[in-house]
Amino acid sequence: MSSSSVESKMALAKTVLSTVGSVAATAMLVRSIFHDYIPRELHEYLFFGLRNIFTKFSNPLTMVIDEFDGLVNNEIYEAAETYLGSKLSPNIHRLKISKPEKEKTFNIAMERNEEVTDVYNGQTFKWIWLCRQTESTNFYNSRDMNSTLKSEIRSFELTFHKKNKDLVLNSYLPHIMKEAKLQKHVNKTIKIHTVDCERMYNLHEMWKPVNLNHPATFETIAMESDQKDMILKDLERFVKRKDYYRKVGKAWKRGYLLFGPPGTGKSSLIAAMANYLNFDIYDLELTSLRGNLELRRLLVATANKSILVVEDIDCTIDLQDNLANRATVVHSINGFGMQESKVTLSGLLNFIDGLWSSCGDERIIIFTTNHIKKLDPALLRPGRMDMHIHMAYCTPCGFKLLATNYLGIKDHKLFKEIEELIDIANVTPAEVAEQLLKEDEVENSLKRLINFLHKKIKENEEVKAKKVEITQVESVDEKKENVENEIKVKEEEKELPNGEST
Repeated sequence: MSSSSVESKMALAKTVLSTVGSVAATAMLVRSIFHDYIPRELHEYLFFGLRNIFTKFSNPLTMVIDEFDGLVNNEIYEAAETYLGSKLSPNIHRLKISKPEKEKTFNIAMERNEEVTDVYNGQTFKWIWLCRQTESTNFYNSRDMNSTLKSEIRSFELTFHKKNKDLVLNSYLPHIMKEAKLQKHVNKTIKIHTVDCERMYNLHEMWKPVNLNHPATFETIAMESDQKDMILKDLERFVKRKDYYRKVGKAWKRGYLLFGPPGTGKSSLIAAMANYLNFDIYDLELTSLRGNLELRRLLVATANKSILVVEDIDCTIDLQDNLANRATVVHSINGFGMQESKVTLSGLLNFIDGLWSSCGDERIIIFTTNHIKKLDPALLRPGRMDMHIHMAYCTPCGFKLLATNYLGIKDHKLFKEIEELIDIANVTPAEVAEQLLKEDEVENSLKRLINFLHKKIKENEEVKAKKVEITQVESVDEKKENVENEIKVKEEEKELPNGEST
């Protein structure tokens, strides 16, 4: 290699280094002037202007999705947060993970300033989660429980090719909303909500939730197979009929009335329905309410995809009273009258079938009763209680299922005798289950059950005999009273003067 060629390369390298140094020095000088002489308030505007200049020569379009829309939560932000948790790629460097108390699953989400790439309909979409600190004392982030003077403003940036703008607005974002709702439903822990009477005037806190850990399923309920299949098919048809209900102009709800003797599994069936549908349960005690207004507020505060339960409806409200307004109870306090109204039949009917019943979607309303004859016919018609489910005494089929669940057996030499006794004993599944729990050995457990069934049959016969005896005594007393009345009338007729009659 000639010396002239080496010298020429050295000169070129010196020129490049000198140019880079000059550019760097100029950048440092500009940066220093920018920070020292330009007010901080103008920084964002200048950056925004420069970014717009570069954007004009590029194809990407960026949508900013803030956490809040004014003072309310931004549903798109919440949906994106859930959706992107399942889209985290192996290349991601940081992520957030949490597990709320008593929840079943971990919550995984993006960490700040991380980027996630998603592909939808063959198009690429880039997401970045941004968090900006604010010192403003006027800013309050309701999600930041530790916020004082310092809080975060959170947002997602969604970047994509400009040509896909309509695809994003009309298809991609609705897809994210739908998928996020589905993920939340699948991963959620089922809860049972009770009324918090001290917070009745706070729409978001009037229901107090606790986790529902009831193990009942349709596989474990002691019920006839045909009846069980009928309920399952009805539930499946209901949850798939959103568009159908809208087409026919009906609120997307379904009413079930569970009736039968105590101990026949009404509460277990409700728990099985909740576990099958993954729906929360709202347990409503009507006697704790002061009037129809509170009833409506509670209905509005219940979530979609839920089961609203009113147990022992015949005991909680006088449904035989068909008056629109029931009597009010007046209390006198320091000389002032204070009226305490009660839930009325008309208020209850409007609650389950009136205009207020349409405030929500995919809801199931369940009433239970031990005495169906006590219920007002207006409550029982289709549209209010669409399906009446009779929870009967234990049957041979129900016993076999209980034996499988409690003893782990499907057949035994004593089954035939037990099934014959169960047919006439009028025992509830709860009573049979209690007997099966009392012994560890299968043989002893079944013999105990046989003894119990014989005892139960004897008790039933004694009760029946007493009823017959009482009926006969009442019949004799009635005949005796009729005879005495006839004698009394004849004696009175004899005492009357001639020509007069009673």
